Amino acid sequence: MKLLFCSALVFLSLASNAQAPTAAPIPGEPHHHLKIDNEYVRAYYVEVPPHGETQLHQHDHDYVYIALGDSEVINAVVDKPEMHLTLKDGETHFTRGGFAHVARNLSDKPFRNVTIEVLKPQGEPHNLCEKVIDGPLAGCSSDFSKLPPNSPIIALAQAMRQTRLFETDEILMTSFSIALKENYSETGSRPAQLLIVGDKSELQVQRPGEPSMTLHAGDLLWLDAGKQWTIVTPGEHKVSRFFLIKFKDAVKTP
Repeated sequence: MKLLFCSALVFLSLASNAQAPTAAPIPGEPHHHLKIDNEYVRAYYVEVPPHGETQLHQHDHDYVYIALGDSEVINAVVDKPEMHLTLKDGETHFTRGGFAHVARNLSDKPFRNVTIEVLKPQGEPHNLCEKVIDGPLAGCSSDFSKLPPNSPIIALAQAMRQTRLFETDEILMTSFSIALKENYSETGSRPAQLLIVGDKSELQVQRPGEPSMTLHAGDLLWLDAGKQWTIVTPGEHKVSRFFLIKFKDAVKTP
């Protein structure tokens, strides 16, 4: 009887293990398409069809994600209650790693985002001008209340919006929304940055000695430390939205 009892316990244990789902690493999840892979980031374009879902997959690293278009999803994290999320186009969040989940698309449209794993320890994140994580804002809103409604300053600010979103010890993220034909570049030490193009947007990137590149919604481009570059937006009543993630320690070495 004792032998039979022990055998039954072994059988039940094996059956339980066989039924337990196994989380795939992100590179093995078919809806995550790897675009950038270096010592600082692994960046993915993600697309889940209408009413589809991802496979169970594991996030080992902290990551940032940016919604491409409006979406409605269920975030089913292993061993936690499911969360119903309604995301707006361009909505950005920073999430700590160390969990596995499934994302279910509740919409009649594809669920699209860009997911950027940051591979170095980030320290404590904090919001700047938008609520990317739970916590207070830095109080950086502009006050145009004293200007007349037809002030050209207000019109220019609406046509060229630059918003510092959040930062950690390692990264600083900024969003841009530009409705003019404009050239944007930076001077100074120029640490490496990751460029992400927002939904329904188009822009060009010009770098000395290289052909001009045209980028569209969901495209990503790594901008090397110390190199010159210019982002050109088309204007002509087209709003171009893009994001830059600056990697503070990724600087050009002598």
